[in-house]
Amino acid sequence: MTDRPDERDEVEASAAPLIEHLAELRTRLIRSVAAFFVAMVACFFVAEPILDLLVDPIADVLRARGEDPRLIFTAPQEKFFVLIRISLVFGFALSFPIIAHQMWRFVAPGLYRSERAAFLPFILASPLLFLAGASFAHWVVTPLAMNFFIGFSDAVPAIANLVAGNDPDVAAPAPGTDPELRTVFLGSVRESLDLSLKFIFAFGLCFQLPVLLTLMGKAGLVSVEGLKNVRKYAIVGILTLAALITPPDVITQVILFTVVYALYELSILLVARVERKRTAELRAQGLLDDEDEETA
Repeated sequence: MTDRPDERDEVEASAAPLIEHLAELRTRLIRSVAAFFVAMVACFFVAEPILDLLVDPIADVLRARGEDPRLIFTAPQEKFFVLIRISLVFGFALSFPIIAHQMWRFVAPGLYRSERAAFLPFILASPLLFLAGASFAHWVVTPLAMNFFIGFSDAVPAIANLVAGNDPDVAAPAPGTDPELRTVFLGSVRESLDLSLKFIFAFGLCFQLPVLLTLMGKAGLVSVEGLKNVRKYAIVGILTLAALITPPDVITQVILFTVVYALYELSILLVARVERKRTAELRAQGLLDDEDEETA
C-alpha cells in the first residue's frame, strides 16, 4: 500500500537533523523526570493514607476474625523505605500521563497521520485498562487471597486436634498447660505491601491483553482465525496463570479465569474489527477484489 502524497509531505516537513532530534529528546526526558520527581514528592506526603488503603483488605480480614488489625515493622528503617517505595510507584502512576504525552510528542512527528490515529486510542486505553485491573485486584482478589492465607493458620491446628482427639494413644496434656498451639498473624508492613502490589501489577498486566492482541492484529501478526484455532490452548494457559498467581482457592481461580478469558474473547472481537476495516480500505483503493478475499 503506497503512502498518500499529503502524508509524505507532512512527515518530510517534520524531518530534522539528528542533533535536533537528540536535543528534543533531552528536553522531553528532562520534563518527564521533573514531572516524576514532583509527583513522587507530592505522593510522599500522602503515602501514609495510600498505605492504609493498600493494606485495608488485610485489616478487614483481621477484623472479621476478631483480631487486632495492625501491621508491624521489624527494622527501624522499614516503615520509611515502605513510604519511599509507595511514593515511587504512585509518583510514576501520577506522572504517567505527562510522561506519555512527552514521549508521544517526540514520536508523533515521525508517524503518518493514519498511524497516529491508529496508535492514539491504544495509548489512551492502556492506562485505563491497567487501572481497571488494579482496582479488580485490590477490591476483589486481594481480600479473597488474604482471607485464605491468614485463615490457613487455623486449618492446620484444627486438623491436628481432630486427629489427636480420635487417636486414643495420644497422651493427655499435662495439667496447667495449654492443650492448643495457637498461631497469631503479625503481618510485616513490607511483606504485606509486596503481596498487595504483586496482585495489582499482575492483574493490571493481564488487563492489557486486548491492547496487546489488537496491536498485533493491526501489525498482521495475529488473525481472528488464528486466535480461534488456539482458543483451547489459551484456556489451558489462562487456567495455569490463574493457578500460579492466585492462592489454591477455587473461587479466586474461577474469578481470574473468567475475567481473563472474557478479555481474550474481547480481543478476538477487536481483531475482527481491525481486519474488517483493513479489508474495506484495501477494497476502496482497488487493491482487493472479491476473488482475492475468498482465496485469502
